[in-house]
Amino acid sequence: MTKTICIVGAGPSGLVAAKTLLHDTPEDSFKVTIFEAQPRIGGLWPTKKNDVGGLVHPLMVTNQSRHTVQFSNFSWPDSVPQFPKAWQVGQYLERYIDEYSGADIRLGYKVVKTDLQDDGSWKVEVESDGRFETATFDYLLVSTGFFGKPIWPDYVPKGADVPIIHSSEYRDLQSLLAKSSRGGGKILIVGGQMSGIETAATIATHLSSATHSPGKKTIQEPESYSIHHIAHRPSWVFPLFTSPKPAASAPPFLPCDLPSYNLANRPHPLTNSQGHISVEAARTLNAICQSTLGTDQGEFSPETKIDNDLLDQQPFVAMSSYYANLVQSGLIKVINGRLLSFDENVATISPSNKKISNIAAIVLATGFDPSPALSFLPPSVLEIISHSAIHVNLPLALAFHGTHHPSLPTLGFVGLYRSPYWGIMEMQARFVARLWTSNTLQSQSAAFCQALAEDDTIARTLALRTDPRVSQFPMGDYSFLMQEFARALDITITPPLGSTPPLATGKSMDILTPARYPSLSAATARNPRAVEHTRANLLATYETALAGLSGGRFVAGAVFRSLLGEWRLDRTLSSRLPSHPSGRFSGTAQFLLREGTGDGISPALVSKANSDSGQGLGLEYLYIEDGTFTAQDNPKLSFRATRRYIWRYDEARDVLSVWFARTDEQDRADYLFHEVEFLPPVEDAEMLVEGQATPLTIGAAIEEKQQAKTKKGWVAKASHLCIDDLYNVHYEFNFNAVNLKEWTLGYAVNGPKKDYTINGVYRR
Repeated sequence: MTKTICIVGAGPSGLVAAKTLLHDTPEDSFKVTIFEAQPRIGGLWPTKKNDVGGLVHPLMVTNQSRHTVQFSNFSWPDSVPQFPKAWQVGQYLERYIDEYSGADIRLGYKVVKTDLQDDGSWKVEVESDGRFETATFDYLLVSTGFFGKPIWPDYVPKGADVPIIHSSEYRDLQSLLAKSSRGGGKILIVGGQMSGIETAATIATHLSSATHSPGKKTIQEPESYSIHHIAHRPSWVFPLFTSPKPAASAPPFLPCDLPSYNLANRPHPLTNSQGHISVEAARTLNAICQSTLGTDQGEFSPETKIDNDLLDQQPFVAMSSYYANLVQSGLIKVINGRLLSFDENVATISPSNKKISNIAAIVLATGFDPSPALSFLPPSVLEIISHSAIHVNLPLALAFHGTHHPSLPTLGFVGLYRSPYWGIMEMQARFVARLWTSNTLQSQSAAFCQALAEDDTIARTLALRTDPRVSQFPMGDYSFLMQEFARALDITITPPLGSTPPLATGKSMDILTPARYPSLSAATARNPRAVEHTRANLLATYETALAGLSGGRFVAGAVFRSLLGEWRLDRTLSSRLPSHPSGRFSGTAQFLLREGTGDGISPALVSKANSDSGQGLGLEYLYIEDGTFTAQDNPKLSFRATRRYIWRYDEARDVLSVWFARTDEQDRADYLFHEVEFLPPVEDAEMLVEGQATPLTIGAAIEEKQQAKTKKGWVAKASHLCIDDLYNVHYEFNFNAVNLKEWTLGYAVNGPKKDYTINGVYRR
C-alpha cells in the first residue's frame, strides 16, 4: 500500500528526500507532496542572477566546491566553475528535480500547523494567498534547515539613525548606504565566524572596486569610508584553493575541500573529530590549520594572529579568498571583542570599552535562529525532541545524526545539520527512507539494527549544549558521518576512478565526495542515467585533482589572489646601449582589487559574460607602481617614475594576463601586454624529459628544465612583440603554503634601438 509523505521545504534537503523516497525505494512505496513557502524551489539558493529577495546573494560563491556541493547521482555541467555561484546552485536543483521527478511540489504554500493524530498520521494545515487548506499524511518530513530567521541581537536598536541590516540582506554598497545621513564614515561588520568574514570581505571588495574602478562612482567619495570588523576571537581563514603539499617549493593547488576530505590522511576506521574538543585535540587541529596556511596569521594583523593560549582553544574556521590580504592592506580593520551597545551613533566594544564613532552603517553577521522554521510542530512534539530556542547550533536532540526520534516513528528530519554538506543530506534521506520502508526492525539489515542499537546521538547532543569546549560544527565531522551512514545502510564506498601523483606521505589522494557513495539499486532501474551522472561526478573530481597535482592548474588563480595589496619593489635595469641608462628603481607596487571591466575585450565576449547564463567578468587589479629611478653611473640623475597595468585572471581558461593601461585614462585597460604561461615545476620537468608527464600548456618547452632547476618556486614566461621590439618576460613566484611571499619579474628587451634587461623583486 502506498504511503503518503508531506515534506516541508523544497530546498536541497527536501528535494533530495523526495528523490530518495520516490526513486531509491521499491516502486509505489510512497506518494510525496512538498510544500514550499517561496514561489520557487531551492530554499536558500536563488535560481536566477537577479533573484535578490532571499537570504543569499545570487552572486555569492559557495565555500565548498562542486565536488562536495553535489548529489551522488547528478552531475554538474563542465562549464560551471569549481566554486559555483548561488544562482548556479539553484539551477542545479531545478535540473535535479526535473531528472528525478514525481513529487507534487506546491510552491507558495506555507505549512502553518501540524497535528500528530492517534494513529501516527499527521494533519497538516497550509496557507497560500490567504487561503487555508488541511490534508492528512502518513508521514511528516521536516527539511526546513537552520536558516529560520536572522538573529537580531537585543543590544542593537532597530530605530537607529544609521542603516543597520543583517548580513543576509546585504546586496551592494548603494542600497546599504542609501539611507545614511552622512557621507563617509565607518562600516561596522559584527560577527567573527563564517558569515562575518565572508561579509567583511565582500563589502571591502565592493568598496575597493567603487574607489578604483573607471567611470562614474557607484557611491559618492568611496575613499571616505572604512570597514571595521568586530570579531570576538580570530578564526583560521582559508582561501578557496589550498595545497595538498603546502611545504613544496612550488605547491600545487586544488579546491580546498579536496585536500580536506582526503581519506588517505586519516587512520581508519574514522573517528569523530568534532563535538567536544580537548586541549590536546585543539592543539592538533590548530597545528593542521597553521601548517596548511603556512602562517599564524600575524603577518596580516595582530588581531588575526592565532598563538599562545588560542592554540589550546577549539579552532574556528572560515572561508574567504581575499579577507586576509584585505586585512593586510588595511581595507579591513579587525577589532577583537564583542559589540556591547550602540547608542547615538557610537558603538561600545567589550571587554575594552573602546568607543567607535562616526558610523555610517552596521551589518550584523550574527547568524540565524532555526526555531521559527520549526514553529509548525506541536508543543508536545517539540518537547519530546528536546527543542531549545537558546541553543541555535543544537536546537533539537535527534537520533542517528539528526534523522528521527524513536518516540515519533512517523516524523523524520533531513538537512537539520550544522553546515549541511550535501552528502550528509543525501545520507539522512536514505536513512529515513530505510526507516519508513520497513515496518519492523526484524525486516531491517543487521547493520541497520546495530546502528540504531548503538546510537548515542541524543545523549551526546544534550551534553554538548553545555560543553564550553564544543566545536564549531558540533554535529560531527563530515567524513566520519559519511562513514557511519554508509555502515548503517550497507553502502560500500567505491574506489576513485584513478590514482593521482603521490603526496609527501607517498600515498595517492583518496578524495571523499558524495559520488563515492552512490545508491544504484532502484535508482538505476528507473533512471539508467543515474550511473552516468555518478561516473561523471567521479571523473570530474579525478580530472580536477590530476590537473592540479601534475598539470599546475589553479596556480594562476592562487597567484592572482595572493597579489592583492602593496609590495616593496626593487628593480635593476642593465642597458647595453648608451641611449638607455642603467640604474635602479626603488618604490612600491599596489594591486588594487576591483570588479572586472570590459576594456580591451571583445564586446561579444563581454556580452556573453554578462548574459543571464554568463559567469560575469570576475575581478581584476589596477596595478600602480611608484618610486624613484637612480642612474647607475650618475647618481644625480634621479627622478620619480610610475606606471600602470591591469592584471586579470580568466577562471574559465585558468589564465593570468597583464594589460597595458590607456595613456588618456590610466585606470582603464588598453590592450593585451601578455598572458602568463606557467611551466612545470622541477620534478615535473624531469619527468617530462622521460615522457612521463604532460606540460602545463603547449609551449612549455623541455629546454626550460635546466633553467628551472635554479629556481625555487613556480616559474612562468611570456613574450610580447611591440612593433620591432621583442619583450621576453620571466616570472618566479615563491609561495609559503597558500600565500605568495616574494616574486620576481624580469624582461629581456631586444630591438633595433633597444638592448636591455630588467629584473625586479617584489616583497611584502
